[in-house]
Amino acid sequence: MTCSEPARTTTGRLPGGLVTTTRRIRRTLAAGPRVVIAAVVKALGYRLVRVQYHGTLGEADGAVPRGTTVFDDEVPAVANLDPALLGALREAAKDAANDGVEFFVNSGWRSPEYQNRLRREAVSRYGSEKEAARWVATPGTSPHVSGNAVDIGPSEAKAWLSEHGARYGLCQIYRNEPWHYELRPEAVEHGCPPMYPDPSHDPRMRQ
Repeated sequence: MTCSEPARTTTGRLPGGLVTTTRRIRRTLAAGPRVVIAAVVKALGYRLVRVQYHGTLGEADGAVPRGTTVFDDEVPAVANLDPALLGALREAAKDAANDGVEFFVNSGWRSPEYQNRLRREAVSRYGSEKEAARWVATPGTSPHVSGNAVDIGPSEAKAWLSEHGARYGLCQIYRNEPWHYELRPEAVEHGCPPMYPDPSHDPRMRQ
């Protein structure tokens, strides 16, 4: 928890103020830890700036701020991508810009912890590990965790890469994920390989 300097100085008789404050805090105990924290901070006369709970996953784990592009080196999800993949993406993005198309990164590198959370959420959403595997890999097999995959948007960028990506070695890997691109250098000369129907058909996901 991070607090600023006191927002105000409390005036009045100290004993009465303490009694009133104590009673208010006791009444909030049953409301849960977050409410209790906020009540205590307010009672002490501090302005609450931000509360960070243990286990929160943010940008450092691969969460991507809205509007992130392939040129945003300060964002870990971009900076931690494989250099060859990132180079190809930037080359493609520059050429796409000439056609009025901008690449935005919806997801890139992810920490194992972040990937594991996405996997758990997918199991909850789709009802089983088998169905979740069609959309989200495990931390041990995900190319996002290794920095070898990126999810690109919006639809104009996906359409541009679908048509031109192979000349940069950028290939859509899964038919059900038109946003997911990986680097296949051989595609520059031979074209992209056939797509898997979904990640569950990818032999890498079975390791």
